[in-house]
Amino acid sequence: MNDIFETIKKIAFEIDNAIKTEELGYSDSENSSGEEQLKLDVQSDIIIEKAFASVASVKALVSEEKEGVLELSKSGTYTVCYDPLDGSSLVDVNLSVGSIFGVYEGELEGKNLVASAYVVYGPRIELVIADRKEAPKLYRAIGGEFKFISEIKMNEKGKLNASGGTQQNWADYHKAFIDKLFAEGYRLRYSGGMVPDLHQIMLKGGGLFSYPATTDKPNGKLRQLFEVIPFALMYEQAGGEAINDKGERLLELVPSHPHDTSPCFFGSHYEISALKKAYGIEE
Repeated sequence: MNDIFETIKKIAFEIDNAIKTEELGYSDSENSSGEEQLKLDVQSDIIIEKAFASVASVKALVSEEKEGVLELSKSGTYTVCYDPLDGSSLVDVNLSVGSIFGVYEGELEGKNLVASAYVVYGPRIELVIADRKEAPKLYRAIGGEFKFISEIKMNEKGKLNASGGTQQNWADYHKAFIDKLFAEGYRLRYSGGMVPDLHQIMLKGGGLFSYPATTDKPNGKLRQLFEVIPFALMYEQAGGEAINDKGERLLELVPSHPHDTSPCFFGSHYEISALKKAYGIEE
């Protein structure tokens, strides 16, 4: 699987260069969810597709920006599901964005995720890789290559709170729960980009990232295969938890369609336990 991670490292530098040099604005197309695509979304997707085309261990690709599965190699072992540029609408205001990769072996469901990775494009380029054996590893781009920095471990309780979705569309019990966290002294850290927000919570030791079911998006907004399940592995391996609004582990989700979404909550043990209580979920 090392060939996949090495390919992601090359992809990271190419996408970072595209962010810094390519034209911004919208393309004339929509993604599989009917959302207008930014030109950088399209360019990032092309970069990833070309990079994996010659990786022998990858049998197929599934992109958030496209419908269906792209078959690459019949002899390959893994399917890579990815969001080429999460938070791309933040580029024109110069905020951090990222790429997310989930590596699956077998059917595309949570239990078959064997590894995940994400890249943060910000003041520095950072890469985090996780598998089911060890804590996530943080790498930083230094001198044109990625250097290992540290393993990531979360505390039992954090200090940060990143709450997605429009508040007027939240359920009353969710709003009451978030208000209680703020009353306990939690600090709001929410950029609108999943990658930088979840990255910050993990690196700062813990807290809560939530994107609940809302009246306008009752099944949540974030996509299971590309975003939710890959980050669930990150958080569990870092010592945290990742569940849906029924208390089910996100790593046990079984999508019925590649672009299925789910309410999702990522955090330290304390915050997830408090969430379960607020949602009436038995421990």
